[in-house]
This record gives sequence, C-alpha cells and structure tokens, in this order.
Amino acid sequence: MRSEQFDVPPVIIGAGPAGLAAARTFVEAGVKPIILEETRFPGGQGTRRLHPGLEDFGHRIFGRKAYEKTLDRQREEDMVLSRCNYRPGTMAWAIYNNTVSTIADRHQQEIPYHQLLIAIGATDRTMAVEGWQLAGVYSLGGAQVALKTHGSAIGQSIIFAGSSPLLYLAAAQYARLGFRNITILDTTSQAAKYKAALLMARYSLKTLLEGISLISELRSCGVRIITGVKLAKFDGHNHVNAVIYVDRQGQLQRLGCDAVAFGFGLKPETQLAELAGAKIEFDSHFRQWLPTISRDGQAREDLWLAGDCVTIGGAEAAAASGRLAALAMLKQQGKLPDQGEFKKLQNKVERLRNFQRAMADAFRWPYENVPLLTDQTYVCRCERVTAGEIRQAVRSEIAHTEVNRIKAITRCGMGRCQGRYCNQTLQELAICASGRSPEAVGRLRAQAPFRPIPIEQHDNALIAEQKNG
Repeated sequence: MRSEQFDVPPVIIGAGPAGLAAARTFVEAGVKPIILEETRFPGGQGTRRLHPGLEDFGHRIFGRKAYEKTLDRQREEDMVLSRCNYRPGTMAWAIYNNTVSTIADRHQQEIPYHQLLIAIGATDRTMAVEGWQLAGVYSLGGAQVALKTHGSAIGQSIIFAGSSPLLYLAAAQYARLGFRNITILDTTSQAAKYKAALLMARYSLKTLLEGISLISELRSCGVRIITGVKLAKFDGHNHVNAVIYVDRQGQLQRLGCDAVAFGFGLKPETQLAELAGAKIEFDSHFRQWLPTISRDGQAREDLWLAGDCVTIGGAEAAAASGRLAALAMLKQQGKLPDQGEFKKLQNKVERLRNFQRAMADAFRWPYENVPLLTDQTYVCRCERVTAGEIRQAVRSEIAHTEVNRIKAITRCGMGRCQGRYCNQTLQELAICASGRSPEAVGRLRAQAPFRPIPIEQHDNALIAEQKNG
C-alpha cells in the first residue's frame, strides 16, 4: 500500500472485546480509528453493560470481585473510546468497493477505508424445535439481553434448554437475582463432557474450573439439571407452557414452565466478512462455514477479522485477536510491533480457540436429530416455512439440493432475520434429505442489507448490491 493511503483512518466495525482491544492498540500508537457500533453502548454480548436500573444488582449478577473488575474495564473502555472517532448506534449494512455503507438515526453514510477490521461477534446457534415460534420462547442470548439490557425477566418458571455453556451462565445470572424455579435441560450427556474435559483442561484449565464452579453454584441454589435429553417440543397454544423431551431412558417427559431459553452454542456472524471479500470455507469440526484468515487475522490485503466473527473463542481470545489484528494493521503502515508480543498473542489466540474446539465436543451440535423434526415444525419463523416444505423441495422431481435454490423455492431465510436463525437447520435438513455433503449443499450467501434497514434506505441497498455484483 502507498503511504498516502494511510491518511484515511482504519475502520473498526464492532465495539466488543475484539474491537475495543484493537482501538486501544491504535490509540497507543497515536492513530485515531473510526469505530462503528450498532448498539448504543460498547461491550459486545458476553460483556454487555447492565441496564441502569440493574446497576445496583451488578455485584449479585456477576459476583463482587468480578463486577468491580467489570466497572474498571468499562471506565478504561470509555477513556479509549473518547480518543477515537466512536459512532454508537451506527449499523454497517453493506460493504463494497472499499466502502462501508452505514445507517445511524435513519441517516445514510458511506465510509471509505484502506484498512478494515470486522469484529461483530457471534449470535445464538439454534436448531429448530417444534413450537419454537410460541411466545415465551427465547434464545439464550435473548434471555441475557432481556435481563441485562432491558432489566426484565423472561418468566418466573424458566427452562434453559439445549447444549451450550451459556445454559449454565444465563441460568446462574437469573438464579443470582433470586429466581429459583429454574430447570436446565442439557442435550449433551455427562459422558461426552467427561471425555472432552481432559483436552479442555490442556488448553485452559482456568476456564474449565470456572465452568465446574458455575454448575456447583447452580446446584447449591436448587437449580435442577437434567442431562442427556432430546428436545421434542415446546408445547402451548399461543404461549409456551411446557417442554416435552425424551430422557436418558428413552421415556417421554413433560415439564411445565412459562418461559424457555434455548440454544446450541454460538455461530459467528460472517455476513459482513463475506461482503468485504473474505473467503468462506466449511469447518467439519464445528459444522459451520467460517472465514479463512492468517494467524494475525488477515483475510485479504485490506481486511482483518477478529473475535467470535471468525470462530468462537470467548472474550479473552477476542481481545487478544483484536490487539493482534491492530498490530498487524500498524505493521502494514510501517509501524513495526514488538515481535515477541506478536508471537505471544498468536499462541494465546490459537490456544483459546482450541479450547473452544474441545468444548464443541463437550456441548455437541445435535445434527443427528434433524430426521426427527416433524414436517409441521417451523424452520423459518419469519416466513413460516416448515420442515415438510423443505423436504418436499429437496425430494421433488426437479430436486433442489443447494440451500440458495431451496431458499428461492420456499422463502426459507428471506424474512427479517435474513436466515441468521434458520440457516443451520435449513442446511442440516438439505444434507439429510438429499444425502449430499455439507460442501455440496452449500451455505446461504450473504447479501446487503444483511440486517433490516428503514424502508426509505432500500433504494440505496439495491444500488449497493448492484455495484457489488
């Protein structure tokens, strides 16, 4: 790159742990980056700031020592952001020709860049369950947002279901505020967790021990934990009132509730990376399509990716990868980083992401349950597309086995969430019904706008998509 290109400040999308660590690195080097954050407050999902009405309960939700560290971290974040061109409430909805299209307070703006860091994190990974369209059914992340951001509980008698460490974290946050009618339905067996524990301990014994401590805390609060189950149905008329599941003995059980939070881990938000030109490949271990990057997070000459939008690693790995990417961007500008720190950060990110790979064995993605989905189960809740309609499209005389063709035929993935919550089930259904490989079935291609935008901006979205080919 020519030196005059660096007169344009680097752009960071996302003010979670990765974006904030990158921002701090730039500030320390005397560079003022542009930071775009979709929400009104920095912090990301896992380190989301509390609703003002809940700040007095912070010590109970996180623990006294942890919350004091959280407050110190937030003060440091605010200090760093004050030295950046920080733009909260700004959504990046498209990227083309080295330009980020944004919208803030219904105003459109195009931001050119020569160096771009995307750090927008992950979202809940969900598998369709019959009845998941009922009121009172939330994702695990949604249950946390309701509590931490909006200061409200999703219910009084709550079931946390699925397979994820978030089951235990979200349940603990509710239990610490006095909720006691809580049950955890974990679809992973204890044997699978024991089998993966040794490898998890190898990569991060501290994180493993924190997880074990969390389970002990829940049991001491009287939270019921049932493992090795299969979720059959979220039952109810208009609102969920029970979860029907198959226990370890193969018996059908019904457990009453007034709210459900469920999920099967996290899924990297790869859409912006794809729009920016990153190469996306299938990872057979996670059974997800993920961006390919170098060890310092570089996806192409002008693009870096950090944090959970690349692959799940947790907040500590996200922060390390954000600093690593920023150092690499500064190196491209001719500001050479400390090579010892560079190597140390690379090793740390790799180790923590390996821990998450081991955890994927402990908390399994239940793709083998897809054949059990009834034809009446909604896969795409936005467009009300059922599993039966998808199977019919795959098995029709002119078989549609590629997911983008299935999307065009059935409208699965064309709704408000643009396939962010149904795409994993769609992919697994297509694999199961066609007998083809995940690579042959493919993935839903990213397109702008990848999030909903005000209707008056749609002409701009169409123009941007045409420019991007």
